[in-house]
Amino acid sequence: MSSTSSTLIRPIEEPASVIERKADTRAVASASTAVDRGRAVAWKIFKPAVAIVAFFALWEIAPRVGLVDDVFLPPLTTVLSAFRELVVGGQLAQHLGASLTRALTGFAIALVFAVPLGVAIGWYKPVAETLNPILEIFRNTAALALLPVFILILGIGETSKIALVVYASTFPILLNTISGVRTVDALLVKSARSLGLPSYRLFQKVILPAAVPTIFTGIRMAAASSILVLIAAEMVGAKAGLGYLITASQLNFQIPNMYAGIIAISIVGLVFNGILVTVERRLSRWRVSQ
Repeated sequence: MSSTSSTLIRPIEEPASVIERKADTRAVASASTAVDRGRAVAWKIFKPAVAIVAFFALWEIAPRVGLVDDVFLPPLTTVLSAFRELVVGGQLAQHLGASLTRALTGFAIALVFAVPLGVAIGWYKPVAETLNPILEIFRNTAALALLPVFILILGIGETSKIALVVYASTFPILLNTISGVRTVDALLVKSARSLGLPSYRLFQKVILPAAVPTIFTGIRMAAASSILVLIAAEMVGAKAGLGYLITASQLNFQIPNMYAGIIAISIVGLVFNGILVTVERRLSRWRVSQ
């Protein structure tokens, strides 16, 4: 009886050829999946590059075939040659250093000032009711419209330029911080309070982490604004800086140098934004893990 039972429950063994065929099928499927993933990644990288390459190709070809006057729009290779000469000669480093010093100083001051103020306005209703009227006035006043005021009060030196950057950078950070704090999930706040978290721990563990994505949106907007208004301010009154380089090159009819300065500004903006995106991802890593 026992031998019969063992015979009945003995598993059916597949032939070796069938096992090998299944293993080959799985290997082929795995390889196919890897190839598909590789193609998807390659296309994801290639697709944005197409527009950039097409733009650069058009820039190079259009002046050479006479679609535009090469005096006013030199070919890309001519501009890149001028860019290289500015780098080798040290002029670009000088102007870039001056602009970065002003932009980073003003941006840092705005960041330190706007985030705590935004948290206070977003969380405490009396503070919001007191400050909202003045915020509504200044948030609708363009920074460049106040440039003459800053120059009259603070002079044409570094102080007025940094103050203008502070003004332009403050409101994107401030408004997005207010929005981020006010839109924190109420359930998270109630849960934290039910656990007996004190106010400072509530801000540290719940409010600020939940508001980080919105705050960083404002920070990235402020970074772009700081560069834009600074370049405009340097065009008006400065002896160094990328804005000064562009204006001086235009006045001296050094058109390739002018475009080289514009390219330098674009590179600075891309690097600045990339750094902020990286920091945002690190600070928001907890959201990905949820």
